[in-house]
Amino acid sequence: MPERDRKKDIIWNMLGSLLYALSSMVMAFLVTRAAGLGDGGIFGFGFSTFGQQMFIIAYFGIRPFHITDTAGIYSFGAYRRLRLWTSALALGFSVVYVVLFLATGAYDSIYKGLCILLLAAYKIMDGYADVYESEAQRDGGLYVGGQALFFRTLLSMTGFCIVLLMSRSLLPAVLAGAMLQLLGLYVFDIRRFFRTFSAECFSLRLEPGSLVRLLRDTFPLFLSVFLDFYVFSSSRYAIDWFGTDEMSGIFNILFMPTSFIYLAANFIIRPFMTELSDRLDKGDGEGFGLICRRLVLMVTGLSLLCLMGVAILGRPVLTILEMLLGSSYEGVLSGRLGVFFLIIAGGGLYALNNLFYYILIVLRRQRLVFYIYLMGALVAFPLSRGLLGTCGMQGAAISYVILMLLMLAAFSAASRIFMKKTFAKEP
Repeated sequence: MPERDRKKDIIWNMLGSLLYALSSMVMAFLVTRAAGLGDGGIFGFGFSTFGQQMFIIAYFGIRPFHITDTAGIYSFGAYRRLRLWTSALALGFSVVYVVLFLATGAYDSIYKGLCILLLAAYKIMDGYADVYESEAQRDGGLYVGGQALFFRTLLSMTGFCIVLLMSRSLLPAVLAGAMLQLLGLYVFDIRRFFRTFSAECFSLRLEPGSLVRLLRDTFPLFLSVFLDFYVFSSSRYAIDWFGTDEMSGIFNILFMPTSFIYLAANFIIRPFMTELSDRLDKGDGEGFGLICRRLVLMVTGLSLLCLMGVAILGRPVLTILEMLLGSSYEGVLSGRLGVFFLIIAGGGLYALNNLFYYILIVLRRQRLVFYIYLMGALVAFPLSRGLLGTCGMQGAAISYVILMLLMLAAFSAASRIFMKKTFAKEP
């Protein structure tokens, strides 16, 4: 790839990822400021926890497999058809979840149920849009997906914020954001994709049996990513199920920078995925290992930089946020600096876990990835529930760090073992 194209890819992928990460922070802050801590808790759970879980069902864990399918084993038509199915499944599951929680009294208002359903729909559209952005990257145009993500996010976020500030209510703002997300999906992803790439660059054909084979090959990835996000969010699920909307709102504000760390790490990692795949195809173990070591150093450096920032600037930043939220929030955030530090530490560990996840996917060790996440999920519920009950919000943060450490130990060991096996020389 020419150096100019690589720079264009990195810049637009970075801009799209950064705005995507910042959008959830900006929207969550404005909801808390304009509509109160209760609505802030509903938004945080509906957008960043349940909505993200529905995104994962729609996304199906396919992107790492899709962008490294450089041999073209599956057509774009197969990837797109599967993503349509998974998006419909996610929407159906969202409806069942909300109806069930309203019927059992777990949600005490239709208002909360509708907000969570619309937020889930918003995130499901993100999951479907990704199939176009993945195909663009596979064809060497990562910048196309970065641009689509940037402008689609900007459009929906702007509309959401304007309606929120005018209405001072979460429901009309979420409705506006979801409608603009649908418009952005059509304009910046679907229409842009078919205008940018010629018919020779992609195919909508479906080879006989290809959809079933693709589902079989990627289903372990879906299970892995689904369990991964549950492990990542188990502390937030515990607070939503066993705590209050107000507690959820506070924890969500403190948790928001972890999304920034994750997405910032992704814009470092993703441009190198196709190159790692090429090194694997050529049997270049030395080059593969060199890229992996550089990525580990860069993601570790990013994580340490964020921790240093919290240690030095954490309390002043949280105090400023309280001032911006209003006088009634004094001490609500700054009094939980220790919780904030633990959450950021867990976010850095999660970014490293994500890197090793990508490495194992490139090595096509999907089943191993699933077993690691299954181990984490089995530990997550009792650990997060138990520590929340005994130590409150601090316990939820401690459970998050413990889980990320366990996952990192498993992922790093597995990556090292299977890199050696994959590139071992024949005797």
